[in-house]
Amino acid sequence: MKKVFVYYSLTGNGDKVAKRFENLGYEIIKLEVKKPLPKKFFFRVFVGGFKAGLNLKDKLLNTNLNFDGYDKVVIGSPVWNGKLSCAINKLISLYDFTQIKDLSFILYSGSGEAPKAVKKINKLFKAQVVVLKEPQKYNEELDKIYL
Repeated sequence: MKKVFVYYSLTGNGDKVAKRFENLGYEIIKLEVKKPLPKKFFFRVFVGGFKAGLNLKDKLLNTNLNFDGYDKVVIGSPVWNGKLSCAINKLISLYDFTQIKDLSFILYSGSGEAPKAVKKINKLFKAQVVVLKEPQKYNEELDKIYL
């Protein structure tokens, strides 16, 4: 069975989740954006949250991805301003994930909740969604990954 975890991570939460998926035998693809967010925390949170709130899409460096032939695709995204990250907004606009038979999302959030992001995913896809609260800080959150 061919499985992939494709994700975006800014603060390391996604990287921690990716490590778990790698241990479960998944291929790992980390998305990189052309224009990174500011380095200072306040500006990073402000700019990232503002852009996500508007459902904007970042330009990606790795856009030549192909998900044909995968039995399972898991997409990982931080939650900013209650919504999916701009990199993941771009990813789901570029590829037809509706054709994936086994699609799931892993969201990592400071609050552990992401109702707006989950609502968007449920509107677009038939997919399982798991929301983790800061997996880098709360290692036990990784136990929710049973995909």
